Amino acid sequence: MRIIGGSFKGRKFYPPAKNWPTRPTTDYAKEGLFNILTNTFDFEDLKVLDLFGGTGNHSYEFISRGCNDVTYVDRFRGCLAFVKKTATELDIEDKINIVANDVFKYIKSCNQSYDYIFAGPPYGMPRLDDLPDLIFQHELLKKEGWFVLEHNPNHNFEKHTHFVKARNYGSTIFSFFEHPEQA
Repeated sequence: MRIIGGSFKGRKFYPPAKNWPTRPTTDYAKEGLFNILTNTFDFEDLKVLDLFGGTGNHSYEFISRGCNDVTYVDRFRGCLAFVKKTATELDIEDKINIVANDVFKYIKSCNQSYDYIFAGPPYGMPRLDDLPDLIFQHELLKKEGWFVLEHNPNHNFEKHTHFVKARNYGSTIFSFFEHPEQA
């Protein structure tokens, strides 16, 4: 795993992920996604939510590019410990809020809204298809914001009310969602 842009560009991480329930986004897919984001957002002004944060890959990328307000959510203790350790090593503890919680419980209890939400759940997760509805039902996304869901070809969101577009990177697909008045 490496950071592909910003002040930490080229920095490599080696999570002890031998038995972890994670599937880090490939550098190829992440680079494609961040090329789109770089042409759309001013990272310094973003409030970001990273759901199923895993190794922290996306959180670090945002902070490396100038984001000062990232909330990382995961429930796996090994990932949480790794992200805390990495945040200390990078001296970014003041920019990342690490939340140990089940993502679905977090969504229901969250009283904040975000400019950008990324979810990279396990592809086989039974409730993966519910995520877009939950994000909008609980008003987690700001009116001008984007929700990006990473999934495989077994899922298709093109008929979802908030769906805007999808980008394919091999077997990784990013589906983009916005409020209808934005699209």
